[in-house]
Amino acid sequence: MKIEQIGLLTTLILGIFIIIGALIAFIMKKREKVIDFSLGLAFGVIIMLMIADLLPEIIEQLGLKYIYLFIIYTALGYFLLKFLDNFIPDHEETKMNKKDLKNNLIHIGVVTSLALFLHNIIEGMAVYSTVLTDKNLGVAMSLGIGFHNIPLGMVIATTLYQSSTNMSKTVLGILAVSLSTFAGGLILFFLNLHAISSIILGSLLSTTLGMLIFIALDELLPRIKMSKNDKVTYVGITLGIIILLIATII
Repeated sequence: MKIEQIGLLTTLILGIFIIIGALIAFIMKKREKVIDFSLGLAFGVIIMLMIADLLPEIIEQLGLKYIYLFIIYTALGYFLLKFLDNFIPDHEETKMNKKDLKNNLIHIGVVTSLALFLHNIIEGMAVYSTVLTDKNLGVAMSLGIGFHNIPLGMVIATTLYQSSTNMSKTVLGILAVSLSTFAGGLILFFLNLHAISSIILGSLLSTTLGMLIFIALDELLPRIKMSKNDKVTYVGITLGIIILLIATII
């Protein structure tokens, strides 16, 4: 098998971790607690993803010389998602009845899926180029990324399905996000590129960081504050942090 094929296969396998997370969410019972647990889990993972993964990588790629690009593209990512947020209905955080809560879940699921779709494309590019440079390092890197994809798969499946109870739409959403890492690898493969420049990669990661800041502070945190299962939510947040720490160590 050629090294390019190994790189593509690795990015394809990454999507399986999202699917695993989705399956776990479907298997678990007590749906209301699953939702609160999943949202807490996603919040913990995203916070640690920004602090322990994205920020160090952005600093490595851009350095202090291009700090202005970090600021510009982080702001761009935040306000881009905030702008798109206006076109996704039913996301008022206060005084929600049961119907409003369901609509709020689909809102969180769609916004999170959009950000993760872009994030995973960038990760797919990074993993593909790393495999071509150092196969063992690329595989190890993909395992670390895969572990933090599991809880994110849970929150996507939980929010999309619980809000619409439409299995076909939920499956399509999960597949789109899970295949986005593979799409990142395909982009480099068809362009016959073994890597992307550090400035471009750093700028793209900064855009993703801005999007994740929006999701954590504007979407997940308000919903977590409304949780009636505080202990379950806190367990989810703690577990999310632990999972990401393990993934970073790996």
